[in-house]
Amino acid sequence: MKKKVFLALLISFLATLSGCAIEKRDIPLQQDSAANYTDHPLPATSYNRKDWPRWIDADGDCQNTRQELLIATSTQPVQFKDSKHCTVISGEWYGVYTGKTFTKASDVDIDHIVPLAHAHRHGADKWTKAQRRTFANDFENLLVVNDSINKSKSDQAPHEWLPPLKSYWCEYGKRWEYIKNKYHLWYDRQERITLNKLAETCLE
Repeated sequence: MKKKVFLALLISFLATLSGCAIEKRDIPLQQDSAANYTDHPLPATSYNRKDWPRWIDADGDCQNTRQELLIATSTQPVQFKDSKHCTVISGEWYGVYTGKTFTKASDVDIDHIVPLAHAHRHGADKWTKAQRRTFANDFENLLVVNDSINKSKSDQAPHEWLPPLKSYWCEYGKRWEYIKNKYHLWYDRQERITLNKLAETCLE
């Protein structure tokens, strides 16, 4: 029962983040947020993906973060690999970056809106492993996207890469800034300038 309640709440929440909800979350973009706008030195340590524990099974039900997100955001009942219901193999997911729909779990990746490597370079290099685990599995920072688009984005910031679907730019800027502020990560100058431009698309 707890599992069903959790998924129901998660589906309602994540639907707003995947473009499938009737109402969208109102996360305002800040204009000229100067507080974290200065240049910063490069982190003392290099980024290592192994330092960021991803796709954990937080509730011990055999479904890790990826599987939970696939279940929660599918617009159709998902199909599992076997009777254990640990691994999703199919469903229906709307890719907000492209506007395309996907049905095979093998065709989608889980994108960190603010990439792990970007976070590392903007203040997270000083985090503990527990803090990195929390960030890496934060549903607010995750989207189901096509695997090829995830690879094209890599660890780039908005001034380096934007979703092909221009109608999502406003929401993307909001989500990006929300996560950066939530975790107190600092901004590059060009990144801040681009976010201000994305805010203008919200008025179109």
